[in-house]
Amino acid sequence: MGALNPIAFKLGPFLVHWYGIIIASGAVLGVLLAINETKRQRVSADDIYDLVFWALPIGLIGARIYYVIFEWQYYSQHLNEIIAIWQGGIAIYGGLIAGGITLIVFCRQRSLSVWQVLDVVTPGIMLGQVIGRWGNFVNQEAFGAAVSRSFLQQLHLPNFIVQQMYIGGAYHQPTFLYESVWNFVGLILLLSLRHKRGLFKRGEIALSYAIWYSFGRFFVEGMRTDSLYLFGQVRVSQLLSLIIFIVMLSIFVYRRKQQKASNYLID
Repeated sequence: MGALNPIAFKLGPFLVHWYGIIIASGAVLGVLLAINETKRQRVSADDIYDLVFWALPIGLIGARIYYVIFEWQYYSQHLNEIIAIWQGGIAIYGGLIAGGITLIVFCRQRSLSVWQVLDVVTPGIMLGQVIGRWGNFVNQEAFGAAVSRSFLQQLHLPNFIVQQMYIGGAYHQPTFLYESVWNFVGLILLLSLRHKRGLFKRGEIALSYAIWYSFGRFFVEGMRTDSLYLFGQVRVSQLLSLIIFIVMLSIFVYRRKQQKASNYLID
């Protein structure tokens, strides 16, 4: 059995890629998860729909721009490929930065609490990431160093994953899977704990996600062979993960000391 076909089907002259289907599916399910939380958090579902209308496309553009900037040496010679996101090449951190800025502006215009809206949408973002990494799997990207087939089999992976990790004449570490599983574990923990009385304060769902994701991404990024680099030596996402981890953990601790008990999500 060879590698999976990245083309799902043809629609007239258009080719529909599995990558796009998977990314879109993750986005839709993430939105539904956020909408399901709006009543409990007393946030209007219409506000979330309106936010998604702006944040999703802007986040996607930001994710692509981020990637292109750090791969400019290539794209400067292939300008026609800049918009070819169906081939892969979108950076999660770029999307989170662009989407986060959009969310802040949106909340200010609607007089909404930024922290409250972040708490509502954060699990949906995590779910989107869990699913979206499988788009990298189909495209055979976001992988790690070469390993033996027996190494992959020792991880008790299904054969279709093992086979898809045969890239360029060698088997590779499925770092896409490591990150997807890490996010999935974090998502389950947040979904299990976020409604427990007296546990989380406003904004701590979002902060916990940022701390959890950046910690795991730091190590997964160190295993990847397709990292974006700064000055040719520093892995951009690894450096950014370290910064985010330190900053968000500091904010978490600071807010815990400053806020009153009345700020708990569920008293």
